[in-house]
Amino acid sequence: MHLVNRVLVTGGAGFIGSHLCEKLIARNYEVLCVDNFFTGARANVAHLLDDKRFELLRHDVTFPLFVEVDQIYNLACPASPVHYQFDPVQTTKTSVHGAINMLGLAKRTRARILQASTSEVYGDPSVHPQEESYWGNVNPIGPRSCYDEGKRCAETLFFDYHRQHNLDIKVARIFNTYGPRMHPNDGRVVSNFIVQALRGEDITLYGDGEQTRSFCYVDDLVDGLIGLMESGDGVTGPINLGNPGEFSIRELAEQVLDLTGSGSKLIHKPLPQDDPKQRQPNIARAKAQLNWGPTVELREGLAKTITYFDDLLKRSS
Repeated sequence: MHLVNRVLVTGGAGFIGSHLCEKLIARNYEVLCVDNFFTGARANVAHLLDDKRFELLRHDVTFPLFVEVDQIYNLACPASPVHYQFDPVQTTKTSVHGAINMLGLAKRTRARILQASTSEVYGDPSVHPQEESYWGNVNPIGPRSCYDEGKRCAETLFFDYHRQHNLDIKVARIFNTYGPRMHPNDGRVVSNFIVQALRGEDITLYGDGEQTRSFCYVDDLVDGLIGLMESGDGVTGPINLGNPGEFSIRELAEQVLDLTGSGSKLIHKPLPQDDPKQRQPNIARAKAQLNWGPTVELREGLAKTITYFDDLLKRSS
């Protein structure tokens, strides 16, 4: 493997992408951060702009990109239902055309390329916990399909480029991730609950609140992505990256209320269509092949995330 100097991160000004850029800079890589700022924000990487190893480029991955790089992390895609359902056709294009364009770039430069896939490829799973060999239970024509099927197609493209062009690929399936720099209005459960609690608004539970999720702190997730990128040539993935600790949505709401000291009330609304009832990764493959597992407990991660949102809300008020 040739020496890696220059790394491209698409979606690099987003929630996960900005933390990834930060860690790569700390490891002395040159980082080219590409983002169209649909859900990413310049503010997420503002503290890196003065670093000579960091470069920010406004670009949409649905158009080809001609740069010289050694590694590519393809994170570009809106990842919350509020954002990916806003323009579902564009969401599918970002996953599919974006993958084709980045794979084409990797083919030309012989770069190693990592796809940020998602636990949503499993749909509303009939297997629990989900392991990588499970093919999923996805509605191909529902309101979430633009994201679920777009990401599934991106995985298909990655493995076809690997087989057809001997491309050096890595595929990570990311489960629920939270932490500082989440978008306050992205509709995700952690940011929703924290913002509602800090504002003293009612906390919205969909359905009975007994559906489960696993929550991985962003620092753990980024360590997993870098570990996968730097793993041996024989490791292509897909590899689940997430925290197998399973919590009901109600338990999450109660922890947020406790940590914020908020007097917010819990209220119930109907469950959205195709919303999965259970979500928990089997991370045996990540442990065996990457020696990776999450280390940040939910309560510790929530406390850091609450501090971030508290500062954000005070600054914007």
